[in-house]
Amino acid sequence: MAEQHHLAFNTHGRGAVEITDDIAAIVRSATVKIGIAHVFVCHTSCGLAITENADASVRRDLEMLMQRWAPDGDAAYRHDMEGDDDMAAHARSLLTGTSVSVPFADGKLQIGTWQGIYLFEHRTHGHHRDIVVTLLG
Repeated sequence: MAEQHHLAFNTHGRGAVEITDDIAAIVRSATVKIGIAHVFVCHTSCGLAITENADASVRRDLEMLMQRWAPDGDAAYRHDMEGDDDMAAHARSLLTGTSVSVPFADGKLQIGTWQGIYLFEHRTHGHHRDIVVTLLG
């Protein structure tokens, strides 16, 4: 069995938005009772990750690391059609990835106590982001 759902988010610029509750709501209402929730973001300048959900300093530190690994406006970048953050955002999406998969059973995500699912916006300005959630069971 499979089900597919669509979510949309408007981000406010660079940073992490927790979407765990949105994914959990889909799983709760699903006809599929046990399986995998595959979450995919349909963009190349943002990403998805499962990370610490209790201490916001973890996400701030992750952002600091991404700034080191993929700085805005690096003179070596050739791709800058949409500004100084353009190529850096694409590189950061490779670091976070464009999808995560989470097992579920009996209407509940099977994630750890301190885990959350996050949409990471890698552009400095807000954007509309579309996510596809596919439940396979």
